[in-house]
Amino acid sequence: MRSATVLRNICALVALVLVSSLHIAQAEPYFAVREGLKCASCHFNPAGGGMRNAFGNGWAQSALPARRIEGTGTDAWTGVLNSFVALGGNLRANATYTDVPDAAATSEFELEEMRAYLAISAIPDRLAVYIDQRIAPGGSQNLEAFARYTTKDQRWNVQAGQFYLPYGWRLEDDDAYIRQVTGINFATPDRGVQVGYESAQWSAQLAVSNGTASGPEPDQGKQVSLRAEHIQNVWRFGAGFNNNHTDAGDRQMQGVFAGVRTGPIAWLAEADYLTDETLGPVERKQWVGLIEANWLVGKGQNLKLTAEVFEPDTDVDEDEQNRYSLVWEYVPFQFMQLRVGARIYDGIPQNDLQNRKIYFAQVNGFF
Repeated sequence: MRSATVLRNICALVALVLVSSLHIAQAEPYFAVREGLKCASCHFNPAGGGMRNAFGNGWAQSALPARRIEGTGTDAWTGVLNSFVALGGNLRANATYTDVPDAAATSEFELEEMRAYLAISAIPDRLAVYIDQRIAPGGSQNLEAFARYTTKDQRWNVQAGQFYLPYGWRLEDDDAYIRQVTGINFATPDRGVQVGYESAQWSAQLAVSNGTASGPEPDQGKQVSLRAEHIQNVWRFGAGFNNNHTDAGDRQMQGVFAGVRTGPIAWLAEADYLTDETLGPVERKQWVGLIEANWLVGKGQNLKLTAEVFEPDTDVDEDEQNRYSLVWEYVPFQFMQLRVGARIYDGIPQNDLQNRKIYFAQVNGFF
């Protein structure tokens, strides 16, 4: 009898670890647009992404899922262990089917990532150290590690270390053109210093970093990144600027982004224009854009439709690349999200890879 009880407790602990390490879309900005919230309302990082704060975990348990399920005699998870320490974690697993013209189709099961978060607030609400560590697959890799000081009125903050750069919508999807082409995403943090400002209707960050995506610094050049956003209840508008000065030449981009809620639909849009001197002897001019509609079909269900465009070189005709996505997202209960969707690529006819079709299913969750 005793051995059966021990076995049952071990199984329960394993199940808890597995369920709590699943990850919901870690920084879907349409949540903020739909609810009229700022990124800082739910995330430790004011620009969004990474560990959720106590409010973010509470909202994800009460407002997001289709229903709640409760453990026997358990309290709601907030991520806060005490006044000084908070923990979090993410995991995403995929199953994909890829169809490329004139090639054999492929299918794959994939562990996309598992991440752990730790925030230590030595002086609560004033001084904190934060770590975002990618644990799997492929071994451990640090993504964010910085110390942050916040003024008493909570309006100004300064952080130093390694962090995600501020620019545009911080989409969870690093494959989105606006994240791939700009090179600012969850795979390319950088090392430097950032100053932030937060008020009821404004959120702004200015960062100066090495410009090497956390790699070695080969010269004296630095990267400057700026993001500013004005937030209202049903709409928001922002702009971004980035300049990376290197010995190989400058890379500069500027863009605008916006969100609006119309009934059950939350809309996102972003457009960026880039000039790049590092790709060859002639300066290349590019632009990239996204428009996304998120329809709240029912409690716990979202239907996402996305259209993207990428112009690799404005001096070259008919080289545009487009991508269309249709995704159904379902949150059956707290801390778990299921996603099923299709992505259709439409590029130049000579490039089969630019005309592929991808069908996928994901299991996401967080704690």
